[in-house]
Amino acid sequence: MKNIRVLLAEDQGMMRGALALLLGMEHDIEVVAQVSTGDAIVAEALLHRPDVALLDIELPGISGLDAAAALREQAPDCRVLILTTFGRPGYLRRAMEAGAAGFLVKDGPVEELAQAIRRVLTGETVVDPALAAAALSAGPNPLTARECDVLKASADGATVADIAGRLHLSESTVRNYLSSAIGKTGTRNRAEAVREARQQGWL
Repeated sequence: MKNIRVLLAEDQGMMRGALALLLGMEHDIEVVAQVSTGDAIVAEALLHRPDVALLDIELPGISGLDAAAALREQAPDCRVLILTTFGRPGYLRRAMEAGAAGFLVKDGPVEELAQAIRRVLTGETVVDPALAAAALSAGPNPLTARECDVLKASADGATVADIAGRLHLSESTVRNYLSSAIGKTGTRNRAEAVREARQQGWL
């Protein structure tokens, strides 16, 4: 009798299908919904009422981290387990802040994933041990929310004027935020700052 209902959010079709197939072979796990975009997660969770939502981070639309925070508000009975290719300390911190109950990287065995699903359902927090150690040594995100916004807006090569218009800030304020972010990331320019912040999982 399958009794753990799982929602699966993964944008790569082959990976999503393989995960659903492998989890479906577990005697007590049933994948009740599959989505390929972050925007579809909350609606599907409200429709199918899964016990556990298995979320990738980098999804089209909103990220798995933003979806985790939305699920905490709108479907608080659903436990969130982040499953990602990117084991970045900053991502782990943000996932925990968003209310995720677990964080695993995709290179682990499916048996470990199935066990993690069972464990978060009992109230445990399940985190990849190597990543937990890295997150503790990395320390908190030094960037403010506004500095993150400005870096994200500059990632596509936008000019200072473009960023200012997009975020409803003055150009001098944008320059100040960029300068501060470059200093905090120990980089030489905003392209490097964006790259470093992404590598750390701060964006």
